[in-house]
Amino acid sequence: MFDLIREDLRVKARWCCGGDAPRHILRVLVWDGTFATLIYRASQFCYRQHLGLLGAILNQLNPILTHAVIGRRAQFGPGFVILHSIGLVINTGVQAGRNLTLENGVTIGAEKGHAPVLGDNVYIGAGARIIGNVRVGNDVRIGANAVVIKDVPDNATAVGIPARVIRIGDQEIKPPVGSDGI
Repeated sequence: MFDLIREDLRVKARWCCGGDAPRHILRVLVWDGTFATLIYRASQFCYRQHLGLLGAILNQLNPILTHAVIGRRAQFGPGFVILHSIGLVINTGVQAGRNLTLENGVTIGAEKGHAPVLGDNVYIGAGARIIGNVRVGNDVRIGANAVVIKDVPDNATAVGIPARVIRIGDQEIKPPVGSDGI
């Protein structure tokens, strides 16, 4: 648990402060979103140690104290960063790799029992929604208020409602006239 928390704080310090020096890590300890991440990691630790009641209590404290709802079985690799916790809703079936960064108001939800799977190095902008049996690749950026209902490939930037890929790597993608994107 402590290794995960340490990496979460390092990644957030690099994102917010431009480096992961101890003074930057101390700064992000008191920033919005960090407490939600800490509660989530502590809850997960309790579940793994078969301390289910304590894990459940911590899981229920997150929405009360931070306004973030994170399902108890959701899995995130190291570098899980919540920049702003208000309005964050994550389904219990969500899985994500390393370095997931979330803004406020993000919803990552299941549809018909299928939850999204996110790769490594994913940024999700404020108010974005990722819904259903969707795979989001590695090194992806989801724009603010985008609604992702289809897979997003590696190295892509997706925006809009419904979300469409506008860039893969350095190449801009122009959709055909009348196309809905992805």
